[in-house]
Amino acid sequence: MKTLVIGSHGQIGQILIQKLANENDEVLAAVRDTSQIAAASKITPIAFNLEDPFETLAKSMVGIDAVVFAAGSGGSTGADKTLLIDLDGAVKSMKAAELAGVKRFVLVSALYAENPEKWSDGMRPYYVAKYYADEWLKNDTELNYTIIRPGALTNDEGTGKVAVSIGEGDAGKIARTDVASVIVETLHNSRSSQIVFNVIEGSQSIHDAINEL
Repeated sequence: MKTLVIGSHGQIGQILIQKLANENDEVLAAVRDTSQIAAASKITPIAFNLEDPFETLAKSMVGIDAVVFAAGSGGSTGADKTLLIDLDGAVKSMKAAELAGVKRFVLVSALYAENPEKWSDGMRPYYVAKYYADEWLKNDTELNYTIIRPGALTNDEGTGKVAVSIGEGDAGKIARTDVASVIVETLHNSRSSQIVFNVIEGSQSIHDAINEL
């Protein structure tokens, strides 16, 4: 499988591209500055700016099998950057994928993105961006999508064990390395097609959890 990972320099993205390469997938690591990612076996850095027009972004997607959107503006930016990257950047990536003929699109969202009652004031722009990006992918594209909504992200060592749910999920945390493993399983498991699911740490293997969706 040839996969474009948007947000390859992020904390999840850096782990993800290595895991995909370990699965013998061909990875295009999309970053603003290619010096941020070292080329390696199965990993090719490519310049990719989410503020470019979607027609420009589509040129990097020709001939690939799947797109993973794991980009985010980060906690140190303002609401303006959050909307530009987490919402506008996500939607432009979806439009670019369709223009390039890509069928598979995996979007990393957030737990409670669909429930405004759970949004704290300080995180509201982030959740607004996630909510509307999710809605666009589900309702305004023909992409074969999966939307992953992880709980609170940690840098803990991964356990490889998770709990997944559909709909209103329970609060919980999950290691970023386990989120990356969930994305890998999602890309290789057809049971995850056209579905939105929550994921936190739990007691079930990632393979079994995704298989039961």
